[in-house]
Amino acid sequence: MPEGDTVWQAAKRLHDALAGKPLTRSDLRVPRFATADLTGRAVLDVTPRGKHLLTRVQGGLTLHSHLRMDGAWKVYAPGQRWAGGPTHQIRAILGTADRTAVGYRLPVLELLRTADEHRAVGHLGPDLLGPDWDPERALANLLKDPARPLGEALLDQRNLAGIGNVYKSELCFLLGVTPWLPVGDLPADRAARLAPLAKKLLEANRERPVRTTTGTGRRGQDLFVYGRSSRPCLRCGTPVRAADQGDGSRQRPTYWCPTCQPGPTP
Repeated sequence: MPEGDTVWQAAKRLHDALAGKPLTRSDLRVPRFATADLTGRAVLDVTPRGKHLLTRVQGGLTLHSHLRMDGAWKVYAPGQRWAGGPTHQIRAILGTADRTAVGYRLPVLELLRTADEHRAVGHLGPDLLGPDWDPERALANLLKDPARPLGEALLDQRNLAGIGNVYKSELCFLLGVTPWLPVGDLPADRAARLAPLAKKLLEANRERPVRTTTGTGRRGQDLFVYGRSSRPCLRCGTPVRAADQGDGSRQRPTYWCPTCQPGPTP
């Protein structure tokens, strides 16, 4: 599931493959930009911003993409078989003399002026893995709506950018509260830990092939609660519970331990 750490990894792969090289192939398979041709332009850099990817090319242009739930960028060497999905799922192809980047199932793909990147990412809060990270501002953003459930507030990228459903559940477990606790009811000591802990988790995982929050190194015990419904809590042994959580626009499966995380539940 793409979250801030996996998007950071995708940006690094794309940057290493494309940056500093002229494009020899350009194919954007979305109606609005189907006639756009970036061949001949060098890729300047590929930068992650929360869960967004910004591929900047010569001439002041940026290809903005977002992976959401199912999107992926794959990088292939010449002659290597493309294996990211069927051909009809390809939304973008960017090729150089020695590498080809293929974007599969990208729900967001747009070409914009680099000077207008704020239209795509200007609404985002501080980026947990970016140079603009500001833990005080992130916490202040979360607390603006004190009645909002913590889990919903953490997923709102306008508060802080990079947390998805996995880290939402894991953060709430590590803080010892349920995802339905109103943000304003979070004890002061745990509120102070929240932003630094979130950053620590994403930084620890941005170069790992398998995401982990437990540090056990044991297969099947990489996460404390996410995806562990009805299985014993790794800390106390109580069966982990699961329920949907959302603001009405989208429901997300949410996991918690009823013993380690006292507080409101559905």
